[in-house]
Amino acid sequence: MSRYHLVTLGCPKNEVDSEKLVGRLGAGGHVATDDPDGADLLVVNTCAFIGEARQESIDTILALAEHKGAGARLVVTGCMAERYGDELAEAMPEIDLVAGFGHEVHDHHVGQDQADEGSATPVAIGRKPSLPAFDLLNLARPPSQRPWAYVKVAEGCDRACGFCAIPSFRGPQRSRSIGAILDEVDQLEAQEIVLVAQDLAAFGRDQGVGERSIVPLVQEVSSRVARTRLLYLYPSDLTDGLIDAICATGVPYFDLSLQHVSPSLVRRMRRWGNGEKFLARITDIRAREPQAAFRSNFIVGYPGETEEGHDELLRFVAAAEVDWCGFFAYSPEDGTYAVDLDGGVDPGLMGERLAELRELQDAITARKRDELLGSRVEVLVDAPGVARSHREAPEIDGVISVPEHLRAGTFVTLTVTGALGPDLEAE
Repeated sequence: MSRYHLVTLGCPKNEVDSEKLVGRLGAGGHVATDDPDGADLLVVNTCAFIGEARQESIDTILALAEHKGAGARLVVTGCMAERYGDELAEAMPEIDLVAGFGHEVHDHHVGQDQADEGSATPVAIGRKPSLPAFDLLNLARPPSQRPWAYVKVAEGCDRACGFCAIPSFRGPQRSRSIGAILDEVDQLEAQEIVLVAQDLAAFGRDQGVGERSIVPLVQEVSSRVARTRLLYLYPSDLTDGLIDAICATGVPYFDLSLQHVSPSLVRRMRRWGNGEKFLARITDIRAREPQAAFRSNFIVGYPGETEEGHDELLRFVAAAEVDWCGFFAYSPEDGTYAVDLDGGVDPGLMGERLAELRELQDAITARKRDELLGSRVEVLVDAPGVARSHREAPEIDGVISVPEHLRAGTFVTLTVTGALGPDLEAE
């Protein structure tokens, strides 16, 4: 019996890919193991979004290689495999196979010549592909082992953001059919479904449908599960219809991809919007749904970011008071528009700006959590002692500590009795 050990790095979209690989490997008679020393097949699903993610991927590959026993094979897949496949294979002899999105991972492929087309099945990532038998996007998955599950509704991206290389290796947007997505939702048997994509609100646009597609999808998923959550919304696509559909699910959680608020810098990022437009939209949503929760992310140190632009971002963060916010240092990516821009920011100054923003946001998050003391919240118990309300997305936000006897997968209404930074306690 062949055993495999799989390590997943990066975003929720990678988690979905890994779960589909798990389903495929299981169907092929392979058994998962938590012990890499006892595995015949070691798999690393890598991330390559920014420099730190790439370094983590390399470190993980090298660490796992130390556990490779006699006859075992090490396979690298995911974003780094797709973007830097030839370089990885040449620079890291520890790897037995670099398998991008167009390769199926099975023992009988490992050790063959990577150039041998017979050892891999291509995954179509074009705009209107003829789907092959092996396609991670539409591959079946086993039921979720947790009360919640991510569901990837599209692959690739049609935008040309100045800092992002994803379209260069994930390809243009390729939306799934609503029927295929709903079939997967049913198979997962989860209480909460988290819809993800590189550009979620643009779901269906490559099929000539646009927002008329994402809204029915949200409604259909919500009719099947207790909770429907959306991640990665481009701000210009957050229409009134989509806002209403999200609020109607009972999970008024808005994950807005803003990246910056300085008008000149946003233009340099080849994106839409500014702080005034973003704040107006957040204010409008709160007027419709006072219990709405917000998350966003911002890039610090993008070429051309001035002290004035940084101060503008500080003022926005203070005024918007979103529940959750991530700040990331700009990482130059080969092949992107930004890599050739002037106005680079000194790394030391970038670090100071990051620290200032994170300190401000930590205080906002803690204050908003303190405001919930004494309130009644409905939580989904993820595991003994750990739960979430509509305000917390799995794995990226804070959690709520609850009595250990509450059964995973159940909904319970409790009173918030304590708050410590991003986390709460409820009884």
